[in-house]
Amino acid sequence: MRKKEVVILTECVEREFLPFVRRPGRYIGGEINQIKKDLSQCDLTVALCFPDIYEVAMSHTGLAILYDCLNKLDGIAAERVFAPWIDAEKILRGKSIPLFSLESRASLGSFDIVGFGLTNELCYTNVLNMLDLGGIKIRSRDRSEDEPLIIGGGGMTNCCEPMADFFDLFVLGEGEEAIVELVNLIKAGKQAGAEKKEILAEIAEKFDWAYVPSIHTEGVTRRTRRNAVVEDFENSHVPLAPIVPFVEAIHERISIEIMRGCPGRCRFCQASYCRRPIRYRSVEKIIEIAKACYRATGFDTVSLLSLSSADYPNLEKLVAGLHEYFHDKHVGISLPSLRVDRQLKLLPELVKSVRKSGLTIAVEAASERLRRIINKPLRDEDLFSAAEAAYRAGWQKFKLYFMVGLPGETLDDIRRVVQLSYDLAKLRKKIDNKTGQINVAVSWFVPKSHTPFGFIGQKPGEYFEQAKKIILDEKRNLRAKFLQFKFHNIDRSVLESAIGRGDRCLSDVIEAAWRAGAKFDLWDECLDFEIWRGAFEKLGLDVDELAQRQFTPDEILPWEHLGGQDKKYLLKHFEDSMQLVNSE
Repeated sequence: MRKKEVVILTECVEREFLPFVRRPGRYIGGEINQIKKDLSQCDLTVALCFPDIYEVAMSHTGLAILYDCLNKLDGIAAERVFAPWIDAEKILRGKSIPLFSLESRASLGSFDIVGFGLTNELCYTNVLNMLDLGGIKIRSRDRSEDEPLIIGGGGMTNCCEPMADFFDLFVLGEGEEAIVELVNLIKAGKQAGAEKKEILAEIAEKFDWAYVPSIHTEGVTRRTRRNAVVEDFENSHVPLAPIVPFVEAIHERISIEIMRGCPGRCRFCQASYCRRPIRYRSVEKIIEIAKACYRATGFDTVSLLSLSSADYPNLEKLVAGLHEYFHDKHVGISLPSLRVDRQLKLLPELVKSVRKSGLTIAVEAASERLRRIINKPLRDEDLFSAAEAAYRAGWQKFKLYFMVGLPGETLDDIRRVVQLSYDLAKLRKKIDNKTGQINVAVSWFVPKSHTPFGFIGQKPGEYFEQAKKIILDEKRNLRAKFLQFKFHNIDRSVLESAIGRGDRCLSDVIEAAWRAGAKFDLWDECLDFEIWRGAFEKLGLDVDELAQRQFTPDEILPWEHLGGQDKKYLLKHFEDSMQLVNSE
């Protein structure tokens, strides 16, 4: 790796780009708490890329942690680069302006490292689009020594083979400590004049959490990698002065992880099996972080993040401590991921601080039988008791999450989604003789890698269409206008299943889809499923067959070498669930 010239595009951006985009605040940088260094004086430069627009990217906690973590290191600069929306891309391409960073307006190709956060299978075409807009060749084998190292991180790295041909390196697991070790090694290699392939070889040999596709080629015995884990979560890196966005972000709040890992083992949940072990932050540390972030930002909500906040051992004490400090500052507390069996105990305390616009409950399956199959033990009795307590405490609206297409599901289970929601709404009549307002989000089951249900196929799209009709018909039969249903896009769920459990040959499909115009596939107004169907067919593949593919226990899975739980452990969970399916 050689020292490269940093191309700053400030004049071009201000004259030829910003006056012509619809929302220039997405691209100007300069926000409160932004960190900006002189790139030309740094030993190593990193572009932290998020393959979605500013409002989404600025809500991502992982990106904020890495940004602050890297910029705390001497001689290393990290700057943000987000996907330009369609209007902005048109201007960039039309005027031959390279994609640039927010802080220094440096061209993407000027950086030593370009890192992407991979959060969903349907952000992949945006990754290719951003590379191309930055003047960087999309295939790793085609890049020269002068082009940046392309690194991927985030949840999708545990099933990254479909993107393997585009990346030089993937970081598996938790990034804040791994990235420090990684950039220090790369910096030393750059200063020693080592070539990229030499640096990558050293990384692959030294770090078990690093996956280098050019070395770990398919068809060769693959050394299993492991996830990076932050052992001392109590003292792990936290940005105490988060950036305050210019354009309102989706989640504009103080976000604090209170624990990592989840004691639950829902058999469909990838994070539950990949993010281990369970670790907690102390109440004192969390309150200290919240105070510092509030002083630096003025945000009016503190969000306590985890996979299962109800399992934080000192949640009541934490909520009370935050309430004591923040109640007179008009700062609310957000508690996602609460389980109903704990909500009953917490509601009297929560009512003091938590905004009561709506209470969210992830029910997942409408019957207790189906919940046993998916290993989410939730009794209807507890659900209704929690709902009644919530109504009494002042909540008026619920948001319920259900998943359709789970193994062992019957048509009665689908109908019960409506009946259960209906009964929860009518329960409010016991309190104030009114009907509760229930918003119901229905998603379609997508089998995920590294889970017990990763071995089974997805239901056909026609099944989901039928399920949607059953639900809406049942709502009409009950005359339940107070129930509002929102359904996930079926085509998108099919794509997630087909891509998420795929192997390296899907790199060709993803490139074909992108070249045919696919981008922002997570956005309803942009997803074009026929483009994707055509891309699969071009490579002799059927998207529906791949989505519905079942894996046998003795098959080598495309992801089993990429972190996660032991295959035997997952198979035991799978067999237990199938016994329940066959016995009930």
